[in-house]
Amino acid sequence: MSTVRPSLRAAGAALGVIVAAASAAGPRDQARRLHDRIAGVPPTAAVLAQMEADIQGGDALAAALRATQSPAFYNVTLKNFVTPWTNREQNVFAPLNDYTATVIGMVRDDVPFDGALSEDILYTSNAAGLPAYAGTNNDHYEQAERRGVDLKATLVRGTQSSVLGIPPAATAGLITTRAAAQAFFIDGTNRAMFRFTLMNHLCRDLEQVQDGSLPADRIRQDVPRSPGGDSRIFLNNCISCHTGMDPLTQAFAYYDFDKTQSRLVYTSGMVRPKYFNNADNFRPGYVTPDDRWDNYWRHGRNRVLGWDPGLPGGGNGAKSMGRELASSQAFAHCQVEKVFKAVCFRAPGNAADRARVDAITTSFKGNGYSLRRVFAETAVYCMGS
Repeated sequence: MSTVRPSLRAAGAALGVIVAAASAAGPRDQARRLHDRIAGVPPTAAVLAQMEADIQGGDALAAALRATQSPAFYNVTLKNFVTPWTNREQNVFAPLNDYTATVIGMVRDDVPFDGALSEDILYTSNAAGLPAYAGTNNDHYEQAERRGVDLKATLVRGTQSSVLGIPPAATAGLITTRAAAQAFFIDGTNRAMFRFTLMNHLCRDLEQVQDGSLPADRIRQDVPRSPGGDSRIFLNNCISCHTGMDPLTQAFAYYDFDKTQSRLVYTSGMVRPKYFNNADNFRPGYVTPDDRWDNYWRHGRNRVLGWDPGLPGGGNGAKSMGRELASSQAFAHCQVEKVFKAVCFRAPGNAADRARVDAITTSFKGNGYSLRRVFAETAVYCMGS
């Protein structure tokens, strides 16, 4: 009797159908489809021939990786893939910026993507005639986009600490890019930065991580305990988000975006005034003393996010908190899900899709968190559909 579980047997059968359909198309058509999915433009005759030879040799992954060398993959596919993460409206048509360019550079260079929320990293273009990068405007990137600069050829890796006026220890990858700061640190209470980081990089909004069973000791003063005079609203709704969110957003206590200077501000050892907004809403509430964060979600229902047991689950500042988020299973799975939607033009919809997403997630983690490889592996899976 077979010991293969029915779900795995069904997934294997579905994958076999897709592979068979792709095989029926012939290696040349498969190569063309791979290139179209990854780069969105037809391959040159030379590239098509090389990809066809890869597929004939039984190495479709090599063909897909070859397609990621197209400049269009960086200027168009990746630009459109990342840009919605950089603004509250999730607008794909927003201008190129340092957040988007940094992701593009990390993909091109196979920089381990689990450092996306913690590294001191920034990509700029060395194309001639561009204004220098400035922490007070987006001119460098907007002119690069306007001129159609080849991002694959001209992006160079640098550091945020060298141009943004913040120490290396205060840098936190995409979180501390100028674009992210302008979108998510501006005004408010810095909870927006946490919410959009959660949405963009763990594929969860706050409603999906609510847990009212955790301690409420770190909920700030600005959260009313009896909204509209009814404490049941707090006890059955507000508390479920804030118990986990507020201890984590304390990591951002020293950050702000100065609208007058149009730049990211970091005040080491000094909590930004916004953390004391509306203190009269509930005076006995938590008063933020520093940037110490703790991940209460390591307990309760959000343990399913797959936190790394090798990390302490607490620390100081955005860098260590970003590392906590990016070391989770949810982070890795989210990147693969997003790529699947971008390359396959649909969400994973059946057992075979979900099994493949899980397999690619394992590969992602096992191959140095190469997001470029995720694009290639996903395109191979979807090329027959």
